Amino acid sequence: MSGPLEGLKVVEFAGLGPGPFACMLLSDMGADVVTIDRPGRKLGDRSDITGRGRSVVLADLKNPEARAQVLQLVDRADVLVEGFRPGVMERLGLGPDVIAARNPRLVYGRMTGWGQYGPLAQSAGHDINYIALTGALHAIGAPGGAPVPPLNLVGDYGGGSLYLVVGILAALHETQRSGRGQVVDAAITDGVNSLMSLFASSALRGTFVEQRGRNTLDGGAPYYGTYATADAQHVCIGPIEPQFFADLCERLGVDPPLRDAQNDRARWPALRAELERIFLIRTRDEWTALLEGSDACFAPVLALGEARAHPHQVARDAFIDVDGVAHPAPAPRFSRTPSNIQGPAPSQAQGLDQVLRRWE
Repeated sequence: MSGPLEGLKVVEFAGLGPGPFACMLLSDMGADVVTIDRPGRKLGDRSDITGRGRSVVLADLKNPEARAQVLQLVDRADVLVEGFRPGVMERLGLGPDVIAARNPRLVYGRMTGWGQYGPLAQSAGHDINYIALTGALHAIGAPGGAPVPPLNLVGDYGGGSLYLVVGILAALHETQRSGRGQVVDAAITDGVNSLMSLFASSALRGTFVEQRGRNTLDGGAPYYGTYATADAQHVCIGPIEPQFFADLCERLGVDPPLRDAQNDRARWPALRAELERIFLIRTRDEWTALLEGSDACFAPVLALGEARAHPHQVARDAFIDVDGVAHPAPAPRFSRTPSNIQGPAPSQAQGLDQVLRRWE
């Protein structure tokens, strides 16, 4: 183990989506993450990237003896992460009050979509539902079309995992002063509300239109979006600053009367048509050779399978081979205590007694 969180002990109760991703980040930064999973769980899936870098213990939490052993493990932990519906951990005898009585310094991370309370707290849901309730989904998509789910990046991972990790680290920092742990209630809806702060500000100022494809950052502005190329691929541009837009126009040879149309919404259709015409002249790779690395704020739109071969990604060692599987490298990067992938998703479980001895 290495990284700024080396020595941190984390108990993760197995779940889906944002919880495992958050624990992957903690593991990459050096934490010793032990996942409690159900008996019969199939292990050894090398493609399970978010399951990397931890140990797995199989335990039937409804069995009093197994639960007692798990409690011994939690007694020695610094952090607990769970993603069940509100009340499940309490019914298992593993709720925050029980744990705090045994381990007062433990930080108890709770990952849910709707939060620990509220009218929807007990309702099933997924990323698309959470971002729908926050206004984020409504804002994403082509003008006149239906909202488009942005994979599960905005809800599960952006508003969920990352806010859970920030909350855990903040609580650990406070524990150094107070000597007491606390509960981190990480609700995806709360996180996405926070992520939408810029657009909430713009709406208050009257500069954000609540229609898809009508704003600067949603593809409404012709200078911030994607364009088809001669080989049916795509490139993207984003020169928001006037000097960068001028650089793009010069490099593309945009019709001079349109070079001052950046902020003139009445001329946006004409500017878009001009950019569409120009980008269809060459292939994606030809445009990349001409524009990449300039101040035109340009990039080719790469498929997932192409991304890791890009020279910039290669130069930064952005992907690391782990047992023949290309893993995204740990992020962020630290100058003095570098993170490290501790290994692939486990191929076999460990006994609880093994982990207890390791954590003595």
